[in-house]
Amino acid sequence: MDITVVVGAVLLLVTVVLVWFTVRRLRALRSGGVHAALRTRLDDSGKGWHLGVGRYQGDEFVWFRVLSLRPGPDRVISRSALEIADRRDPSGPELYSMPPSSHVLRFREAGSGADVEIAMGPDALTGFLSWLESAPPGRLPWAS
Repeated sequence: MDITVVVGAVLLLVTVVLVWFTVRRLRALRSGGVHAALRTRLDDSGKGWHLGVGRYQGDEFVWFRVLSLRPGPDRVISRSALEIADRRDPSGPELYSMPPSSHVLRFREAGSGADVEIAMGPDALTGFLSWLESAPPGRLPWAS
């Protein structure tokens, strides 16, 4: 095989993957998405954050990782399974891996018992907290 064919095939593959990432992100943002960083491995190092786009779908917050080939959401968070444990500002090393002016929410998912942190800018965080509190009466664990 000629080297130019191999190089051309690799460049075509890289272009297709970049177009896929761009289309996926724009589609999520255009359908009411917000920029959000998420991490599930909690430690004090500030590592493990992944940038993405979150979108509200009824009683679920679906999150799409920016650099993922998966066609569907990478994480689905049910409103009824959330319990907010902490709210804080990001620490030094975390600032590079999340949206500007972000605040961090740590919550526990009732179904899995896993701790998850999500970082959003002030406007997106206000929307997230409003969505969380706007469930009909009796549908949230603390409302019963």
